[in-house]
Amino acid sequence: MKHFLPNGDELIIRPPEIKDAAALLASFQRLTRETDYLLFTQKESLELDVTSEEDYIQSYLDNPNQLLLVATVKGRIIGSINVNHSGLHKKAHTAEMGIAVENQWNNMGIGRRLITAMLRWAEERPGLHMIYLHVFSPNEKAMQIYRNFGFMECGRLPQAIAQKNGVYADLVTMYRQIKPLP
Repeated sequence: MKHFLPNGDELIIRPPEIKDAAALLASFQRLTRETDYLLFTQKESLELDVTSEEDYIQSYLDNPNQLLLVATVKGRIIGSINVNHSGLHKKAHTAEMGIAVENQWNNMGIGRRLITAMLRWAEERPGLHMIYLHVFSPNEKAMQIYRNFGFMECGRLPQAIAQKNGVYADLVTMYRQIKPLP
């Protein structure tokens, strides 16, 4: 999918290829340096390698019930969205979403376009009825975007996240029903 950003750059949202492993890893490592709103710390992200990233990409390519999309500008990966299915029968109707966009590209509609692409994919999955996500409570901007897409808060794990500054934040669970249950 091709889109034009407010600055005139072309945004491409596409599934990754194995050859994207180094670029996807580099983007993730930049993200962990820029934000404290990811579960991985910068140190933990630096422990990952290209081989593990290739395996990560392959795991999505091998599973039609999971989704990984990358956002690229001028050939550089600057964000991604993923949907994970647990593989458990009792949770077969649900999947968990994660999304991240590098700071330099914030406020250009990239996150919205990634979520829109993910929701289109989810709507085409006959057995998928609910998408849920976890977000850190101080990340109000992200929670508002999710609300704009129909996600609703359904729970909090108090003080579940230890942030860099030593402050503990709630882990908020939000969900969106994709289609009614049978």
